[in-house]
Amino acid sequence: MTHITIGSRGSQLALWQSRWVAAELERRGFSTSLEIIKTTGDRITGVPLSQVGGKGLFTKELEEALLAGSIDIAVHSLKDMPTELPEGLTLAATPVREDPRDALIGGALAQLPRGARVGTSSLRRSAQLRHARPDLVIESVRGNLDTRLRKLDDGQYDAILLAAAGLRRLGWADRIAELLPIEIMCPAAGQGALAIEALAHGSPGSLAACRALEDAATRAAITAERATLAELGGGCQVPIGAYASVDGDTLQLRALVADPTGRLAPVVCSAQGSADEAEALGRQAAEQLLASGAGEILEAVYGS
Repeated sequence: MTHITIGSRGSQLALWQSRWVAAELERRGFSTSLEIIKTTGDRITGVPLSQVGGKGLFTKELEEALLAGSIDIAVHSLKDMPTELPEGLTLAATPVREDPRDALIGGALAQLPRGARVGTSSLRRSAQLRHARPDLVIESVRGNLDTRLRKLDDGQYDAILLAAAGLRRLGWADRIAELLPIEIMCPAAGQGALAIEALAHGSPGSLAACRALEDAATRAAITAERATLAELGGGCQVPIGAYASVDGDTLQLRALVADPTGRLAPVVCSAQGSADEAEALGRQAAEQLLASGAGEILEAVYGS
């Protein structure tokens, strides 16, 4: 029996995700063990991630463990992964995706009173929220999901904005006041999807284990989304949204670049084509965004 050592962050959500992967692998005849690794993003809790800078805040240490051979695979939230992986590593599997949308907890968007305090650690979310409701007060909130929910319950915020996928996975879907439509809150590239990372030329057993969890539709969708992000030079802490859906052989992609101040309307584009051409469609969407003025917004963000 092939044994797979799984690397994971130690948060409640990360452990749920890694244990889900472990259970799926064991169901297919592999044995597993879990190695918890603390990342840079876990250590930095006092400032918004958009102010920290750098890429791979939640993946770097896991990737170092992969390259050192102390783990066989690493499980990530795909939206945390930079579009360029370190040499020698590969995105070995993308399991079936959870709900990619963002969720409001505490109240629906239209019902929040003027001046309501809404917590989010994401520049992408705050930018789109400021455009949709410029009267709201957007405040930073950091911490794991349970920490953020506790801060809401303690009255520090009137509402908080989180990924629906994490809430569903941890059994907190009943806390969701509203699932925001893609047209109002375009998700981050890869949101709701898991990434299983491995050595590109690792053991055949580890790679076979990864392939057993691959979902083709999820792979096509996230390939298009990450191609858009890569073409724009963005990471997970920039105001870029990208969401692709696959219906049969057809892929539909919506992407945007949002003004962090909310004063300007987001620059939005759509692309449609064959799921087999997902990467090309993603690049095409990025080119459309840049041609429509998204570059000026991104220059201001990168220069700030």
